[in-house]
Amino acid sequence: MKLYNSYTQTVEEIRPIEEGKISMYVCGPTVYNYPHIGNARPIVVFDTLKKALTVQGYDVTFASNYTDVDDKIINTAIEQNVSEKEITDKYIKAYNDVRFGLNADLPDYAPRVTETMDQIIAFIQELIDKGAAYQVGGDVYFRVESDKNYGELSHQNIEDLVVGARIDENTMKENPLDFTLWKATDKGIQWDTPWSKGRPGWHTECVVMIQDVFKRNLIDIHGGGLDLKFPHHENEIAQCRACHSTPLANTWVHNGMINIDGTKMSKSLGNVRWAKDLIATYGGNTMRWAMISSQYRATLNISEEMINASEKELNKILTAYKQACLQLELANIQDVEGLDDGLWSRFIDALNDDLNTPNAITTVLDTVKSINQNVRKRPLDTDLIGKLVNTLEKELYVLGVKYNRLKMNDEDRTMYADWRVAVKEKNFEVADGLRKLLQEKGII
Repeated sequence: MKLYNSYTQTVEEIRPIEEGKISMYVCGPTVYNYPHIGNARPIVVFDTLKKALTVQGYDVTFASNYTDVDDKIINTAIEQNVSEKEITDKYIKAYNDVRFGLNADLPDYAPRVTETMDQIIAFIQELIDKGAAYQVGGDVYFRVESDKNYGELSHQNIEDLVVGARIDENTMKENPLDFTLWKATDKGIQWDTPWSKGRPGWHTECVVMIQDVFKRNLIDIHGGGLDLKFPHHENEIAQCRACHSTPLANTWVHNGMINIDGTKMSKSLGNVRWAKDLIATYGGNTMRWAMISSQYRATLNISEEMINASEKELNKILTAYKQACLQLELANIQDVEGLDDGLWSRFIDALNDDLNTPNAITTVLDTVKSINQNVRKRPLDTDLIGKLVNTLEKELYVLGVKYNRLKMNDEDRTMYADWRVAVKEKNFEVADGLRKLLQEKGII
């Protein structure tokens, strides 16, 4: 497996820290509202990556967090006159509903910031002790100048960052780039610390949760959306390097953004599309297929035309799959072992080339073409068709498409045979009745 490493700006082979195992962490949502379709893209990208690694024999440990303390959460709780936990529980469920709706698995670990607070406070104190952080009043800031390599992930000079980054105006900081590790506040949920009653800064949380889950200071893959590259991921690296002299992850993977009808999605433009609404309208399979139709690093343009094209292509695939399963069931072939090795190898090669899902889809379509050709041949080569079905099922599993394999009993086979006879004899009344029953059973 080769992936584009944002840190080195090159496509590199993944070389696991521990042979045969992959540790992967993806920044999760701040849970104060329903997830929009942009929030859903990393769900699909990294679920596909995990599955692609798993089918090749890797033991993947996948963690993704929930940021459940934040100004937006606190403000929403105050507006609705409920606790922060009521807000975060509601939207964690909404996020997981989208995850399941897109046929993605739950992460192996899903830590919450509020459940990791003791470790966060201890980590901030360690940064202070090492001289990488300092206290001003009740606040604590990271000293950016303590990391001589700051800016390497976003490939910017510190001088450029000072000019170009969005930096909070705060004359108490030593450097305008210094970022908050602990914030003194009397608003919303708070924790007691040696510095003040307050809550942590965003950038510290993921570093600590990674260390808490994986029990190490360096993992194989750290992922998230391109918008997290700076400052969030840059700041994660700086803290880990200051404390442990590692860049936190060997490979940094960032998925591209989403446009709506060719325009950047934003609240100000009023074109934010909630993931739950798109899934409800078009179905999880279709939305998943639409989201893997472009390579993960590219900007993905969501439009009705694009979704409809995805739905049409997916229907073509699933129709061929059902027809092949029907032929195997009519022949009473229950189990065929093995895959079409050539097609499967091409499929995996595409995914191993920086998770190139469009090329993987091309191989899926070639699998379908071979199925369509072979189900028409007489006599049927049921062994070949069985291997093609196995291959397609495995391809669809990796790409996250759910399917129902057709199963028939002897009564179903007799009914199907009677229907074919009635059609051939032009006994349309009987044929129509049998066809209705077969359709109700999902056989035709």
